[in-house]
Amino acid sequence: MSTSSVFHTVPSDADVVIIGGGVMGVSTAFHLAETGVDRVVVVERGDLGCGSSGKPIGGVRAQFSDPLNIALGSRSLRAYQDFPHRPGADIRLDGVGYLFLLTSAEQAADFETSVGIQNGLDVPSRMITPREARRLCPYVSTEGLVAAAYSPADGHARPGLVVKGYADAASRAGVTFATHTAVTGIDTSGDRVTAVHTDRGVIACATVVCTAGAWSGQIGGLAGIDLPVRPVRRQLAFTEPLTPPAPRIPFTIDFSSSAYFHNSDDGLLFGLADPDQPDGFDTTWTPEWLELFRAAVRHRAPALAGMRTTGGWAGLYEVTPDHNALIGRSGKLHNFLYATGFSGHGFLQAPAVGEIMRDLYLGRTPCVDISPLSADRFRAGSEIRPEAHVV
Repeated sequence: MSTSSVFHTVPSDADVVIIGGGVMGVSTAFHLAETGVDRVVVVERGDLGCGSSGKPIGGVRAQFSDPLNIALGSRSLRAYQDFPHRPGADIRLDGVGYLFLLTSAEQAADFETSVGIQNGLDVPSRMITPREARRLCPYVSTEGLVAAAYSPADGHARPGLVVKGYADAASRAGVTFATHTAVTGIDTSGDRVTAVHTDRGVIACATVVCTAGAWSGQIGGLAGIDLPVRPVRRQLAFTEPLTPPAPRIPFTIDFSSSAYFHNSDDGLLFGLADPDQPDGFDTTWTPEWLELFRAAVRHRAPALAGMRTTGGWAGLYEVTPDHNALIGRSGKLHNFLYATGFSGHGFLQAPAVGEIMRDLYLGRTPCVDISPLSADRFRAGSEIRPEAHVV
C-alpha cells in the first residue's frame, strides 16, 4: 500500500502509538487524525492488513443477539455504506443480505427473540420460511429446515480495500505508518506507559493503543496487562469459475454447522469453523479441511459438496473466552487503550470501534457504553453471553 513505509529508525516520540496495522489500527488512526490529533504513529510488524484483515472478503452485518453488538454492527454498516465519501474509497460493498439457516425449534425461537431486539434498534431483519430462504438462495435444500433469519441490509466488502482507504486518508492527514517494524518492549512508570521499544528504535509516547489482533495477548504482556486473546486458525476456499454463473445470493450460514458460502468474483467462497482446531499462529492452508465443509453442506446445500475448488486461504481469529471484544482503557496503565479480541467480528465493527477509540483518547463519551467489553470483566466474573461463533 502506498502508506506503508519501511523505517530504518522510527520517530523518537509521538502523542499516540497504535500497535497493529490491521483494519482496527487504521480505523483508529483515521478517526484520530480526522479530529486533528497530531503525531500518531502506527507500528506494524509486516505490511498493513497482513494479519486477519487480509482475508479476501469480510461480512458486514448488524444481526447479533445483544444491543451492544447490534449497535456496533449497525453503526459500522452505515459507515461502510458511506465509505466512498468518507474517507473516500471503493470497498466493493455488496448489500446482498445475511441469511441464517435454522434447523431446530430452539434455534428459531432464539433468533426470533434476537430479531425483535434488532428491529427495536432499526435493523430490518426478519424471520422467513424455508421456502423464502430457498428463493433467496437456490442452493439451499429445505429438507429439515425449520426457519431462517434474513436481513437485507447486510452483506460483504473487501477488507484490503478498507484498510487501504483508511490508511491513505490517515496518511494524508499526517499519520506515520512504520511497517516491517516489530514491537519488542514497553516501558512504564507508575500508572502510565512511557515508551514503546521497536526493532528500529524507541518511541516515547503519551498514549498506546493496542490493536494487535491475535497477537494482543503478547503486546499486553509486555506492559503487564492481561488481554485474554487466543489465536485460532480459520480456513476458507474458492470454487473454480462457475458456468453458468452463480446467482447473486445472500451471505448464507448454516447455523448448526457454521458452514457458510457467498459469491466471490466468478464463483463462490466456502468457509467453516473447525471445532477441533487447536490454538496457535499457524496459517497454513490445508485442503483436507474442505472435507469438513463438504460433509456439512451435503444435506443443507448439496450442490456445493461437489463443486471443484481452486485453492484457499487461512487466517487467524482473535478469540476471547466469551467470544466478545475487548475494548477499553486499562485500569492499571491509564494511557494504555485496547481494541482487540473480536472473535471474527472485527472487520464488521471496525468503523464504530475506531470512533470509540478516538473518543476514549479525547475523553469524550463514546457512542455506546463499552464498559461491558472491558478486559477486566473476566477477573470480575461478568462475562457477556457468548455470541454464536460465525463470521
